[in-house]
Amino acid sequence: MAKATIDDVAALAGVSMKTVSRVMNKEPNVRPATREKVEAAVAQLDYRPNLSARSLAGNRSYLLGLLYGIPSAHYVLDIQEGALDVCRPEGYELLVHPCNHQDPNITQEIVDLMRDKRIDGVMLTPPISDNLALMAALKKMSVPFVRVAPTENKSLSPYVETNDQEASYDMTCKLIALGHKRIGFICGHPDHRAVTLRYDGYKAALIENNIPISAELVEKGLNSFESGEACARKLLQKKSRPTAIFAANDDMAAGVMMVAHQMGIKIPQELSVAGFDDTPVAHQIWPALTTVRQPIQPMAKKATELLIKQLRGKDVQLPASMLTSTIIVRESTGVAPKKSN
Repeated sequence: MAKATIDDVAALAGVSMKTVSRVMNKEPNVRPATREKVEAAVAQLDYRPNLSARSLAGNRSYLLGLLYGIPSAHYVLDIQEGALDVCRPEGYELLVHPCNHQDPNITQEIVDLMRDKRIDGVMLTPPISDNLALMAALKKMSVPFVRVAPTENKSLSPYVETNDQEASYDMTCKLIALGHKRIGFICGHPDHRAVTLRYDGYKAALIENNIPISAELVEKGLNSFESGEACARKLLQKKSRPTAIFAANDDMAAGVMMVAHQMGIKIPQELSVAGFDDTPVAHQIWPALTTVRQPIQPMAKKATELLIKQLRGKDVQLPASMLTSTIIVRESTGVAPKKSN
């Protein structure tokens, strides 16, 4: 049986080819009854639009870009899956492109990518979502973009964020409620400004509970397992070590737990450990990690929806879409040891 064409669909539905194209591209201003007739004809004929022909007809590539700079496989996978959940039913393909946010030529790299691949619109994730020079270049090219968790000049574009600072505050308060007063904190990569909000939440919780902020209990990590290990060794070798350590992401928290096991420090009897993100490693390690579940996939879905709305000429209102993180309590946290009180 010959493959159905757009002409066949138009003839069966009794509409023009342009109307079929508008329905297939999910464009607005098509009467519901007309849309139903076209969709019924598409289903009956098992019509599958040719992507190349579709691109030429609409002067679009139907290709979205996803730029990331966080070298965490779990984060990238969650962002990608969230975006694809929206792209596929909406008829878009997704190009995932890693970026070195410290590369001085990153803006030109992305501009060339946009041109070479004819990308219709792009999602910027941290720390790329705070690159003002790149955003200026995208605006100059009239390439729509949406940002995930930006901290700079939020009015520049539609964006999606979560309550990092509030969630970190809540996690620290939960540790305090368990009797912990010497709570260590491992900061994330200094270039990832969104992650620094987690340190702000930690400090706010200590201040509100009249616990002094001690510089000796704070270490600077790099978002990696290895940096979590290095920071943990510094904290746990102190004469008066912390009874709890809160790391700004799960990879670093896993590094803390590795060091604690090596030093014979029992978790959670002698040390409570908490992380952030709720990546798969959080429930793969032992004991399972108490952490903050960041809505990474929902954020990616919402960001993709906002980007496609822009591409269809719909008005996207600011402020942002805020998705809430939640605390997941597992076995790595417990009541502070009595000797710390």
